[in-house]
Amino acid sequence: MTPDVHALTGPYVLNALPEDERIEFEAHLADCAACSAEVAELREASTKLGTAVGTPPPPALKARVLAEVATTRQLPPVLRSAEPLKVKKSRMSRRSFFSLAAAGLAVAGAGGIAIDQYRENQRTERQNEELAALLAQPDAKTARDAVEGGGRATIVMSPSQDRAIVLLHGLRALPDGKTYQLWLMDRSNTPHSVGLAGPETTTVIQGGLANKVALGITVENAPGATSPTFPPAALIAMA
Repeated sequence: MTPDVHALTGPYVLNALPEDERIEFEAHLADCAACSAEVAELREASTKLGTAVGTPPPPALKARVLAEVATTRQLPPVLRSAEPLKVKKSRMSRRSFFSLAAAGLAVAGAGGIAIDQYRENQRTERQNEELAALLAQPDAKTARDAVEGGGRATIVMSPSQDRAIVLLHGLRALPDGKTYQLWLMDRSNTPHSVGLAGPETTTVIQGGLANKVALGITVENAPGATSPTFPPAALIAMA
């Protein structure tokens, strides 16, 4: 087993350890509270990212579509004879027109929900792949802390890849006009903004990790600030 046994939490969560190392590491887990906590946190993060997030349609959508179908005239059957069908021209009533339009809008609304769900699923799958790739790096490490007001923040990072993923979970909802903002702090305590976040957010940080020693989370006025408001809601040591 590698001398730095604490570095095996990521491969263990991903089931990437050989059988002998897995058995040894599980024995280590029984006596290491830090690794046990990290494994639990990473499993929760992986499960959260790996679960497709679906948006259920409005409760009244099905009933509305069925009602419109019942009152909307269907197209006649297609005739396969060689003779062309002579159709008597008729005017569509205002009621029929608006019923058909309403049915079309209902179906379009359902399609929009499906598209949104597909995009969310794709984004979740991509984030899960990025987290797995980061955890698989030999120098991957994790830091976490509670956030003032509730919830917690986790940062998974790989210095060799100059890449990190920040997961926020269970943070309190902020009033209108407020937003969470993420900062990387360097050794001179200079903050560098890495974007805005919500109470349940996964943020990928690509680049800029060199010489950064802490992740800060502050509450700012939307749409964000050029310098952080102190005290921060959380300050997590990365070194």
